[in-house]
This record gives sequence, structure tokens and C-alpha cells, in this order.
Amino acid sequence: MPRDNKTPLIQKIARQAYITFKGLKSSANQDNNKLIADKQSELISLVTAVRAADLKIAPRKSKASSGAAGLQSPPVTYMHICETEVFSMGVFLLRTGASIPLHDHPDMNGMLKVLYGKVSVRCFDKLEDNLSVNTAPSRFDPPLDPLQTTSLWRSILRSVSEYSETTGPCLLTPQRDNLHQIDAVEGPAAFLDILAPPYSPDDGRDCHYYKVLRTVVEGGTDGKSEEEQQGEEKEKEEETWLLEIPQPEDFWCGGEPYPGPAVSI
Repeated sequence: MPRDNKTPLIQKIARQAYITFKGLKSSANQDNNKLIADKQSELISLVTAVRAADLKIAPRKSKASSGAAGLQSPPVTYMHICETEVFSMGVFLLRTGASIPLHDHPDMNGMLKVLYGKVSVRCFDKLEDNLSVNTAPSRFDPPLDPLQTTSLWRSILRSVSEYSETTGPCLLTPQRDNLHQIDAVEGPAAFLDILAPPYSPDDGRDCHYYKVLRTVVEGGTDGKSEEEQQGEEKEKEEETWLLEIPQPEDFWCGGEPYPGPAVSI
């Protein structure tokens, strides 16, 4: 069978994403996860191959923001490529030093593929439903208001990994690596983002933001620096506590046109 060399790679990715995720229920269950695993190998292969040039995106130059102009420019922008009831696809562009705060993807699957630059991705999972005052730890640093315990979640830090254009995609499922924070490393970065199904507040798939809390142990804090803690995080999974918070004031996402090949489903 002759190879299809005329169809743009991003069109092939969109078509395969639709095939991979079509018919899956928006729920976190083992049957869904197995079905996705069986069907997504071809999608992973296509996504791994994509580069910025395939989308007619040129890597941005590193530029430090300063003054009023810097404050008015969004730290992150988004290029919309396509969206169906099955999946959404677009490109996030991060300025130097920018970060997409820790957030979730309720009942969603996803892929993140770096197009240029480098990003650090910190992945968490919730372990159970949010807790009551009686089940939450009594001491945090800094202390919590009692009302905040209704927005408290026990979780586990799954991984802290770096991705570049030469690495494969970062994957998430409704149950695994579903919460993540994304930081640009050593300059600007961009990544292709696929979510299935798309965010939809009306269907219970709204985006929530979180803050990692520090607990106070007997005799005071653990005494470890943030660098030491981050080193340990890369070596093992750790239980921690997350507080659901409003969207951070220093983060917002702008929009810009997608310059690449048109996609149709």
C-alpha cells in the first residue's frame, strides 16, 4: 500500500485522535483505560514525530518581559487548531520563565508534545475525595483557615520530568498523572495539546487550580530545602496535600492565530 505523503501530519494526528477516543465514555474506569491503551499506539507514534515546522510555527526568541509592556503581555498564549465532541487540539506557547499552574483534567485523557524548547512537567493524582475537618491533618505551614479544609485533597506526586522536541509525549488519563504543572525551562517553549474529551463545564469537566501545601511534623518542619525536596520527588512517589484555589492572578492565557495546515474531521 502506498504511503500517504500528501496529507499534512497534523491532519493525520487529528484523524487518529478521533479514531482513538471516539465512543469512549467520559468516566474513569479500567475498561476505558485498557481500550485507550490498545488504540493509542498509532496516535503516540504520529504525535512523537510532529515538529514546529509541521505547523508552520517558528521558535520564539528568548525575551525577558519588563515594564508595562511585559505586564500586559500574557505569559502563555493558545493557538486553537480544532475541537469536536471527541477531542480538542491546539498549541500552547510559553514565554521565557512562564508556567501553567497546577491544574486538573476531570475525566479526561490527554497528550502533550513539545514542539520547541523544553518544559518541566510535575504530575499529581488525587487519592480520594476532598476531606473534612476531622480527617485532614491539623497543622500546615502556613496554617489554613478551617473553611479551606473543604477544598483540601490528599494526593500523590507521580513524577517530575523534562520534555523536549526529541522526546515522546507526556500522557495523562482520568486516573493517572491527571493534575500537572508545566514550566518553561531555559527559554520559551511550545507544545501540542490534545484533550479527550474537551473541557466542558456543563458536563462536569471544568478546569480547577491547586496549590501544594507543606505540613508541619512533630518538632517543626522537615528542615529540607526546596531543592532537596524536588530531588527526592524525582526519585519516588510522595503523598502530599493539595488545596483547590482560584486561578492565580499572575496567570492568564491569551490567544493567537494558528498558522499551520487546516484540519478537518
